[in-house]
Amino acid sequence: MKSITINGSQRESVGKVATKALRNAGKVPCVLYGGNSPLHFSADELAFSKLVYTPNAHTVVIALENGTSFNAILQDIQFHPVSDKILHVDFYQLFDDKEVSMDIPVIFKGTAPGVRNSGGVLRKNKRKLRVRALPANLPDSIEADISKLKLGQKLYVTEVGSDLFKILHPDNTVVCQVRTARTSVAEIEEEEEIEGEEGVETSAEGGETATPEAEA
Repeated sequence: MKSITINGSQRESVGKVATKALRNAGKVPCVLYGGNSPLHFSADELAFSKLVYTPNAHTVVIALENGTSFNAILQDIQFHPVSDKILHVDFYQLFDDKEVSMDIPVIFKGTAPGVRNSGGVLRKNKRKLRVRALPANLPDSIEADISKLKLGQKLYVTEVGSDLFKILHPDNTVVCQVRTARTSVAEIEEEEEIEGEEGVETSAEGGETATPEAEA
């Protein structure tokens, strides 16, 4: 999995006054969990743009000014309810021999026959799946092959798994499905109504009456 480096400074004071001063200076207060004790640090808000504002999944290298660094994943992030500015970020430290849970984006591959040939619509029920794995086995994405999905068929999480990680969803969880498009149904019904009206008008002009079969 690709990694993003965030340069930070260890925080000596973690009170409300110090936290407010950090935010006023364009810094984000952060905490790294998972080690012997929580590590408090801060980093520039711009440093989080490639980590937060992206659909991709990344691990993080937290590099502190004192020369120490830690491998981690994003655990939680808090935004201001009005300005959407980042208020606080929690990370979880990674260890090579310890499994972690993470949300991984789903990449849909291929073209579903139910869409191409039958006018259906692909509904993406799950754009991310939560998995558990050792850090080295965390995938950048999970591939969902839709090239065999016909109209009305579904793709379940059991069909996109791997021996390298465990998907933390029930086996009956639907990743995507091909459904009948409502607009397509409406258009077909409208066309049938128009054809029926045209048939009646033609019979009237030709002086013929419709047969019972035609009326049915």
